[in-house]
Amino acid sequence: MVLPQCPHCDSASISRNGIVKEKQRYKCKACGYNFTLEKKGRNLDGYLVTKALQLYLDGVSFREIERLLGVSHVTVMNWVEKYKIMIPDHPNDYKPTSSVVTHEELLAFYKDKENLKGTGTITTEINDGYLLIRWERSKKTKE
Repeated sequence: MVLPQCPHCDSASISRNGIVKEKQRYKCKACGYNFTLEKKGRNLDGYLVTKALQLYLDGVSFREIERLLGVSHVTVMNWVEKYKIMIPDHPNDYKPTSSVVTHEELLAFYKDKENLKGTGTITTEINDGYLLIRWERSKKTKE
């Protein structure tokens, strides 16, 4: 088993020194510093959490959020449950679609007024582009 290095002096001369709060504790033989290691899981910043929850509230599916943000759809579901997010009722005749676009594509989209007729849009910055969410009224067939 490979022991970690001391975070205080970077020495590799480490020994186990008990368990604290169900975590292995270590002691540096060089400087006497006691420490425990942080959880190895991926630590996501609040920006991604907020963005994912905004997309969820805007009607974007968990799988689509996963594709857009690169965060597991299960993680997003856990955030929704953790923060007790309730999605508002969206009328069934509106369907959101989303795409990541460049600055030039975004300008071209908004320049063409036909893209805006009968729709609603939200644009937000995401990674190195822009996320464009568009709601279109679904075409109902008359019988």
